[in-house]
This record gives sequence, structure tokens and C-alpha cells, in this order.
Amino acid sequence: MLVDYYRTGGIAGFDDRLVIFDNGVAVVSSKNVNQEIEINQTDIDRIVTLFNQSQFSILEANYSARPGNADLIKYTISYHNKTVNAEDSVIPPSLQPLIDELNRILTITT
Repeated sequence: MLVDYYRTGGIAGFDDRLVIFDNGVAVVSSKNVNQEIEINQTDIDRIVTLFNQSQFSILEANYSARPGNADLIKYTISYHNKTVNAEDSVIPPSLQPLIDELNRILTITT
């Protein structure tokens, strides 16, 4: 497995998961969709580049918002045996482009 991405919460009540395998096959699941898609090599290369640019391997494991913040989206991203959890308002700037790209892929299918 290359990436396991999970997005939950928010006003929209997200409950989305995107699992991308090394061969480009991806599984997307949400409230309304459960399907297998093919990710092209260009997109896989872009995702790997974004992981490298975000310095994912040295990010902290958790970026939690202060208690009392309502309707935040929580992101759980696993890559190369490391998992990072982040919530809206405390996403490290280097991680935002990666989240945007993974959300773009989710949006294509949902």
C-alpha cells in the first residue's frame, strides 16, 4: 500500500477513505460511494513528490485543534509506516498541498 487517507467530520459530515496501492489501483469509500479506481502514474508521481516536499517523515504524529472548535475536519494520513493526524486550523503548511491533492482525487469519484 502506498497511501491510506481518511477524512472525517466537518459541517458536511465527511467520512471518506482513499487507499492507493503501489500499482495505481485505489479504493474510494464514502457515505455514497464504494469503488475501485485507477490512478495514473503522473498522479502517483505528484503524490510521492508532495509527500517528500511536506517532509512527512519528520512531521509530528498529531496536530490537534484546541478543544471547543466545532465542525473541524480531521485527516489521518498513513505513508511508509508512518501516520499523521491533523485537524483543520492546525494543519502544518507543508502538509496542506498533499491534503489538497488527496481531496482532489476523492472529489473526482464522490
